[in-house]
Amino acid sequence: MKRLLLLLPILLLGLLQAPSLVAQGGTSFGPDLSQEVKDLSGCAHFSLQNINKCGTLFTGKPFHLAVGSLPPQNGIGLGLGFSEIQHPITCPPWIDFSPRVPPGTQNPCHWSLQYDADGQASTNGSWRIGAYVQASRIASRPHHMQIPGAAPVKIRTFTRPAPVVNFYYQTTSLNRIDFYGLGPNTLRSAQTSFGLTESIVGISTNVPVPYSPLDPLGISLLGEANGRFPSIRGNHDSASIPSIETLYDETTAPGLLSQPSVAQFGEGIRFVPALPYNRFRLNYLLNFQQFLNSTYGFRRLTVDLNHQLPLYGTRTVKSDSQPSSASSPTYVPLSAGGLPSASTTKDFTGSLSFRLLLVESPAKAGRVVPFYFDPTIGGSDLNSNAMLPSYPDYRFRAPNLVLLRGSFEQALGKLPIGLFVSIDAGKSALRRDDVDFTRLHKSYSAGLTVHAGGLPVAYLLFSWGGDEGNHFTGSISNAILGVSPRPSLF
Repeated sequence: MKRLLLLLPILLLGLLQAPSLVAQGGTSFGPDLSQEVKDLSGCAHFSLQNINKCGTLFTGKPFHLAVGSLPPQNGIGLGLGFSEIQHPITCPPWIDFSPRVPPGTQNPCHWSLQYDADGQASTNGSWRIGAYVQASRIASRPHHMQIPGAAPVKIRTFTRPAPVVNFYYQTTSLNRIDFYGLGPNTLRSAQTSFGLTESIVGISTNVPVPYSPLDPLGISLLGEANGRFPSIRGNHDSASIPSIETLYDETTAPGLLSQPSVAQFGEGIRFVPALPYNRFRLNYLLNFQQFLNSTYGFRRLTVDLNHQLPLYGTRTVKSDSQPSSASSPTYVPLSAGGLPSASTTKDFTGSLSFRLLLVESPAKAGRVVPFYFDPTIGGSDLNSNAMLPSYPDYRFRAPNLVLLRGSFEQALGKLPIGLFVSIDAGKSALRRDDVDFTRLHKSYSAGLTVHAGGLPVAYLLFSWGGDEGNHFTGSISNAILGVSPRPSLF
């Protein structure tokens, strides 16, 4: 941990200086700062008319208040954040994946850089700090447009999926994580608590397959390489919940006595096919990870299959082009006069979804999975994902799990608020052979979601139906902190 703290200033300096080493120009820091000052000045006297300007407090560039949920039982984090976008003018050919230009000329850059940094703390003393850089390649494709009575015109459209590379450093310190033992048959009376600090430094990438005939399949290749530095401690803050070391030892909680650094790698493939008329949406993920060190060693297979059926309302939206797809090009239809024709599309106001999640974590011969890297099901997990939310947070912990979820969401009028209803069924398992669809725990939920930019950024749910009572679940998504993804804590 001391070595990591020594490395942190060097890493942060490198992240902040990276653009000056590979590119020049393209930053909007000055204009963004001036606009933010102007917006905040207009928010001095709050009213419904200037509510958008007041939103700059939480989403503005380059500086803003950083608000987001820390993992369950650790509260809402509040702090300061920084976010900025840079479009470099020039960069070396080896970075831009382009041939060398003639001597005396400069190579134009086709990358856009998003910088995010934030620090947050909650009332129970938990905190998180991080610095993130997302590099997105600006990709286009040639398209020949045929206008009646004229020669074909070659244009370039920016509808082609493009590679994304993420660099990040993050440290999270949590003062309370409940632990009930390992496996699907643990008892509520076995509840204990512990604290966790984990630092993660790494790189991840998402590279769409560029072969045009495969565009309708929406195939992307995923990769990651992370260094993980965990540290476990007891929690003696509660008189009613004992600290983990009072009931468990290295046999019943592997990794309790020692938490060595871990090199973690991952490879995956994602399918987001473009289906006709956009009536049904699929998002399939197959991911394979390796956790390596001298003490523990295991692999993890994740299969996450998401299905969504959009429900359309009566509202219509007129546009000058067809809706674009993230996985395939969309070409502008031409009217008889040769100009783009206006299309009318229905605005979907609800959806039905079904999800199948399968996680298996086989360990190498003679080794086990550290308990702090086990996925959990019940309430919400360390990444604030709700699963079987009627149960307490982190209720069932084991190397393997299966989850089935059906959900319905409907927008409430023109407000960015949705009604959400879901049914969960799932379980954890100590052995891979026990991952099946028998003896599943069940949970029912209903509540509200708040959206921004089409994405849910907050939710409040009441859940029931399990055999351990009811549970209120509330969370603020980290999506409002910036576009750069946060690495998983397990």
